[in-house]
Amino acid sequence: MIQDIAPQVFHNEYEHKMPQEGDLLFAFRGREVLTRAAADGHLEFPQALQASAAALQYLFRIDGRSFFLSLSETQLQIPGFGYEKTALLRQTDPQDLCFAGMTAYHLYVWYRDNRFCGRCGHETEIYDSERALRCPECGNIIYPKIAPAVIVGVTDGSRIVMTRYAGREYKGTALIAGFCEIGESAEGTVRREVMEEVGLKVTDIRYYKSQPWGFDSNLLLGYFCRVEGSLTIHRDEGELAVAEWVERAEIDRTPNHLSLTAEMIACFRDHPELF
Repeated sequence: MIQDIAPQVFHNEYEHKMPQEGDLLFAFRGREVLTRAAADGHLEFPQALQASAAALQYLFRIDGRSFFLSLSETQLQIPGFGYEKTALLRQTDPQDLCFAGMTAYHLYVWYRDNRFCGRCGHETEIYDSERALRCPECGNIIYPKIAPAVIVGVTDGSRIVMTRYAGREYKGTALIAGFCEIGESAEGTVRREVMEEVGLKVTDIRYYKSQPWGFDSNLLLGYFCRVEGSLTIHRDEGELAVAEWVERAEIDRTPNHLSLTAEMIACFRDHPELF
């Protein structure tokens, strides 16, 4: 998946660092990232030393390379680079840059959306001892937002419920998914989302795996479960354009090694002994 960058190691501990030769910079404009296509078709990102250090925020490092975020109040412009949709990050090679770009976007959204304190309205400042923002007026500490959500594979023998979202830019195949609500366990979210989106009851809920998904500030929690009772799907037309039972043999083999959803679909297809 997107975070599986071994043998390289992701270091997210907060540090005070200045950019060095070879360190990279991410600059965003809404859902666009400053980048350019290299001769081999891969995306390239600016060197951190190409921007003013005063407007840079250290994010994390992968092995010995550090990554920085532009916090400039004016749109950063670097010759040879332009702003492209962040969706391109999912096509970036090598994979460590794909993961770095996604995680940088997660932090960009958090810094952008918390310039002012939600308690008293005063302008916040970067905290100097951990990854947080602090209000100098009331002392409120603001940590990065991480929104837990579930991905659910609902199965019935050799079949699984597969979906396509309604009204979203992503048009690929998906599974049932949804955010955890206040006071709700992840397993409770599984039951509720399946009922809301396709009108099915489920049993035998089994945890599969998790994945950070910085494009939407998520921590995704993957579960498989079996349908219980009626097999008739009642699709929530506001959420889903398609929701249907698909036989294991009909699932295509289009390579997609980035998302938890794609891995779960492939697991169901390739390992019938588990279901």
